[in-house]
Amino acid sequence: MSPTQLRNTGLTMSIVIPVHDRVEAFRKSVRSVSVAARPGDQIIVVADGPRRKLGLRLARRLGATVIHSARQIGPAGARNLGAQHATGDAVMFIDADVVVPDHAIQTVADALEADPDLHAVFGCYDLSPSEPNFLSQYKNLFHHFIHQQGCEQASTFWTGCGTIRRHVFNQLGGFDMRYSKPAIEDIELGYRLRRAGYGVRLMKDLQVTHLKRWGMRCLMISDVVYRAVPWTELILRERRFINDLNLRTASRFSVIAVAVMLACFATVWLWPASLIVALVMCVLLLIVNMPVYSFFGKHRGWTFAAMTVPWHWLYYLYCGIGFGWGSLRYAFNWHGVAKHMPVVTPLAPLASEALVSDTAAKSSAIGVLSASRT
Repeated sequence: MSPTQLRNTGLTMSIVIPVHDRVEAFRKSVRSVSVAARPGDQIIVVADGPRRKLGLRLARRLGATVIHSARQIGPAGARNLGAQHATGDAVMFIDADVVVPDHAIQTVADALEADPDLHAVFGCYDLSPSEPNFLSQYKNLFHHFIHQQGCEQASTFWTGCGTIRRHVFNQLGGFDMRYSKPAIEDIELGYRLRRAGYGVRLMKDLQVTHLKRWGMRCLMISDVVYRAVPWTELILRERRFINDLNLRTASRFSVIAVAVMLACFATVWLWPASLIVALVMCVLLLIVNMPVYSFFGKHRGWTFAAMTVPWHWLYYLYCGIGFGWGSLRYAFNWHGVAKHMPVVTPLAPLASEALVSDTAAKSSAIGVLSASRT
């Protein structure tokens, strides 16, 4: 869709991009948002940390409102800070390492305009991650596959490219700022959305390009420490084990099967027959997960698909470890994680955190923070 075809449907959008590092990725991201934005839409960039130089001059030149937090408050806090200065009917959250297609904002606005009972939507990564290394390709394609297999009437939320009607976001209190790192703050908000009876849709055709480079260390820390463990605590706290996305029955079975397989291989010297059980588990794992391996084979070839198998099984192993760790944290209230965390209150002003970098905004205080495109 060319810029001349972009129109305002009547539903206005505020696009919030929190940024902390990765300058080049952010520049590509904000450029893509600027192209996709329609007349009257608002772009808000939140620099998470005092006076961070992150390509913000480009953002201002593209018409964005730029806000600095006085201290690092994490992605949840940065998104909340941006949303406080939003003026649109809906707030669209875009990660700073994501490039959106030209039609993305229009597509979301059309969906919300067409269905008053739809309160939030989100998309997924596309099939063309920018980084060529194996783990980046595997991780991002796996995310694409999971979302493409998910239920359109979603039970969660995603901030890589996700939108919520602004009054709903404010009513629910925004993101839980107790998640100080990039974790499951979006998933937790999705749980609250559904608990409150709001409609959430996974738009499978809303696909964005991920610019992140994954390595083994950051992948495992992200999947275990920042996802599996807190998500387990959330599941136990909410008592909701949904059969969707990463929590489908096949995935749960695979976690158990990998654990049994490894236990059998480890005890084969004590009980030789356990080798048979281990091999049976291997076969079952291949059968149950054949859809994802076929997907990899279709899009990257069967050599690539074969290379994903040990990584995929490792994923199930450390997800199981994360589930066990999270269960123990929940049961024994380790590290201050309570069984019944307090209800998140309506979004409290963070104006004291905000330092606006635009000269004009400095002279007219917070009122100018609602200004969007020049």
